[in-house]
Amino acid sequence: MRICVVGAGSIGSLFAAHLATVADVLVLTRRDDHARALNEHGLQVTGRHDFTARVTAAADPRDLPDFDLGIVATKANGLEQAADSLGGRFPAATIMTVQNGLGAEEILRAHGDWPLISGVTFMSGTKHSDTHVEYILDTPTWIGPFGETPFRRVQEVAELLVDSGLKAEALPDLRPAQWSKLIFNATVNGVAALTGLPHNAHFAAEGDVSDLGHLVHELVEEGKRVAAAGGVELHDDPWEMNVLATKRGSAHYPSMLEDVEARRPTEVELINGALVREAVRYGVEAPLQTAVYRLVKGREASYS
Repeated sequence: MRICVVGAGSIGSLFAAHLATVADVLVLTRRDDHARALNEHGLQVTGRHDFTARVTAAADPRDLPDFDLGIVATKANGLEQAADSLGGRFPAATIMTVQNGLGAEEILRAHGDWPLISGVTFMSGTKHSDTHVEYILDTPTWIGPFGETPFRRVQEVAELLVDSGLKAEALPDLRPAQWSKLIFNATVNGVAALTGLPHNAHFAAEGDVSDLGHLVHELVEEGKRVAAAGGVELHDDPWEMNVLATKRGSAHYPSMLEDVEARRPTEVELINGALVREAVRYGVEAPLQTAVYRLVKGREASYS
């Protein structure tokens, strides 16, 4: 099987390196020098696993051969450009999304009629260079069919991910898992971006009236009410996910916190924005989530 990973950030690098141990892996990067470095040095993984994989990289999709499976691992705000670069190409491929939030599949569908697989990943890593990624959290990737994609195809991809050393689970309906992570992400990412705090014990503390955990819990409850209005029974409780994550030892830096500290655009539209728009759609009051969404947008405006 030939696989193309689109986007070589920390998540894309983890997918590409692991899958290169069981398949022929291509990597589509944004920069020519990044592609050259990968072709010359390979992709090193440290942390949970320790190995170096060989991949074939390019910055222009016209320089890549056809592939069987594409994994679009860009950030949500880079998805439109990535989808446009794939448009009209690779007709035999199945394309899998692993973006945070909601709406990634619709963006890809507007650029091609590939069979689509929806993905939600909780693994995390830290990129130390263009050719080195540290594997931090080896938590699962959940995947499910989008539209008419056969579930058997989803199961095959999940088996491939597991064979490569990653954790994965195929689900007939991904919406419960997507919504669990959406609520978790909208809350944790938004609060981290606004407070400057990494995801640590403050997010679960409720012992004192001033503790941040009260706000986090209320934001989660709002999100759960929106999911219920949409008929979604959550795969996992986002509050329990939050509490568990704060007990993992070292604090995790959510991507939205990294973005605002670097004065970059965030993924707020497909995460917080998506949740707020769904609340409006279902007629559910979500004042706290709406406030976080607008405040993060304001934070972006302060440096854009």
